[in-house]
Amino acid sequence: MYLDLSTQSPTDIYHLMTQTIIPRPIAWVLTDSGEHNYNLAPFSYFTPVASNPPLLMFSVGKKPSGEIKDTTRNVIANKKMVVHIATIALAEQVTQTAATLEYGESEVEHTQLELTSFDGFELPRLKDCPIAFGCHLYEVKEVGETPQSLIFAEIKQIYIDDEVIDSEQKRLVIEALKVNPLSRLGGSEYAVLEKTFSVARPK
Repeated sequence: MYLDLSTQSPTDIYHLMTQTIIPRPIAWVLTDSGEHNYNLAPFSYFTPVASNPPLLMFSVGKKPSGEIKDTTRNVIANKKMVVHIATIALAEQVTQTAATLEYGESEVEHTQLELTSFDGFELPRLKDCPIAFGCHLYEVKEVGETPQSLIFAEIKQIYIDDEVIDSEQKRLVIEALKVNPLSRLGGSEYAVLEKTFSVARPK
């Protein structure tokens, strides 16, 4: 099958991209809507983009009304966010936090997720996520005909649960199977890691 994207609608292109670019990591992003009222939303257009400075990027669409989403609004206003790596055990809650709520309604409260302090960072983190990045806003860039907000986040702090670290290694090594990260596929599907393997890079 060969597909010419010039003949496809934006909805069909989105469907094709999410079906073929797999698996995708999920940025589960916590932001502050004001007075410690926390917004939480998942984004699977997500990747690291640089190490100096350490930058993550995730892409945020618009609400059905055409307004910017609460995550974008909060990041622009407060310049801070916490990006979590969710686990398979949290798949239901991740999906629930994708719902469109009125501004100021907290997905954290709706899903009854527990927050805890994030040492050295201004916002809390989700207690049950093994990895969290405390980030400051680096840049927001609007792209596309129906503009997506590309949010570039500079990592300031990283939390890693000791349980997912291989303590026998000299260098920091994360055991991916212990993280058990939730991976996004197309439609309503997710995937789980079942094994890892190594391939040596050429010198």
